Amino acid sequence: MFYHNINPILLKLGPFEIRYYGIFFLLGFIIAYYLLKQLVREGYLRIKEDEIEYLLLYELIGVILGARIVYVLVYNLEFYINAPLQIFAIWNGGLSFHGGLIGSIIAGFVFSKKKGIGFFELADALVIPASLGLVFGRIANFINGELVGRITNLPLGVKFPGYEGFRHPSQLYESLKNLIIFITLWSVRKKSLPKGTVFSLFVLMYSSMRFFIEFYREPDSQLGFIIFSLTMGQILNVVMFSLGLVTMIYINRHK
Repeated sequence: MFYHNINPILLKLGPFEIRYYGIFFLLGFIIAYYLLKQLVREGYLRIKEDEIEYLLLYELIGVILGARIVYVLVYNLEFYINAPLQIFAIWNGGLSFHGGLIGSIIAGFVFSKKKGIGFFELADALVIPASLGLVFGRIANFINGELVGRITNLPLGVKFPGYEGFRHPSQLYESLKNLIIFITLWSVRKKSLPKGTVFSLFVLMYSSMRFFIEFYREPDSQLGFIIFSLTMGQILNVVMFSLGLVTMIYINRHK
């Protein structure tokens, strides 16, 4: 078993802090830039290389807005009704992956229309670096000691500061899940698949795998279990899987 005593702050100079979370966040976008550049050179994504920066800017705005809005509305609405200014305090945490995905899709749709390229072509390309970025994001969650797992007696249990008992390192489970998704998507990118297949595969793999990992993750304290002992994350993943399945069927019927 492991006692978590990792300092989430790498460097502190007066009020200025450099946190591992911020480093991993930046690393994710750097990796996304070079992976997208490779996909453009392969002809997988038909945009100009100098348009990648604008694409990532669109995605950054879409992800942050979507992740925050859905978290506020779905996970802690009562709190933010009573403290509306806290909606803007994203440095205190509170971002929803599912909201970020919605925001990313909207941003991608706007960008694709502006540049005159197919939405599914763009989506297929974006989910590849996104899945790798999520690998580092969950490692950052582990370093921060947040989004902890449920209590366990297994040898891999971790004692997180401020939490009772040893916990599943569910953040690392999710990181491994995202790595598996990235390897899969990267491996199939050159196959002759209908546009939108890689995007749908990402949605189906992410939602189904995270659904089961949620059984090892502590539910959000303000929500607990919602229905049938399922967490809000699991319910959203059921919806996500259903939409991914519908998209996959639609794509294959109209290829």
